[in-house]
Amino acid sequence: MTLALDAATADLLFREAQTANTFTDEPVTDEQVQAIYDLVKFAPTAFNQSPLRLTLVRSEDARKRLVEHAMGANGPKTLAAPLTVILSVDLDFHEKLPELFPHAPGIKDTFFSEAAAREVAGTQNATLQAGYFILGVRAAGLAAGPMTGFDFTAVDKEFFGDGKQKSFMVINIGKPGQDAFFPRSPRLSFEDAATTV
Repeated sequence: MTLALDAATADLLFREAQTANTFTDEPVTDEQVQAIYDLVKFAPTAFNQSPLRLTLVRSEDARKRLVEHAMGANGPKTLAAPLTVILSVDLDFHEKLPELFPHAPGIKDTFFSEAAAREVAGTQNATLQAGYFILGVRAAGLAAGPMTGFDFTAVDKEFFGDGKQKSFMVINIGKPGQDAFFPRSPRLSFEDAATTV
């Protein structure tokens, strides 16, 4: 069986794409980010809850505040990237369910009246959306540098003081710079990763 997408597209999105560690100084525009979002907003989420929120870190002040909570090399990489995005879960995503899931407006209270249930469901589904977001960055001809090496409790206090969002990933975005990519690491074979039952 062959793929429905052509080889060049498969390379762009998957086979040749890698996490970028350096970027050029070419800016990433709001229009590019909106085009990425308008593509990846169609990612599947349970009950169409769409809990992912994006915080575009553009100002020098905001970037410095963010890197104070970075681990190791993530700080310098973030300072040098043309755009950094904080990915977070909207812990009140259920408030938008009557709009996003209109054929069952009561689901907001049936399944998500408890904060703990919202956090679990929101985190699972926002993480799924994050994978699509990375693919969207690649589809825009840009490189993504996703990182989880941050003190996210501190990031939340710094950027989301009201406690209604919970960050879980930071992504640097731009055109890859010099020596942007480490050598490709091995991947599991299909036989190692898949089981038929």
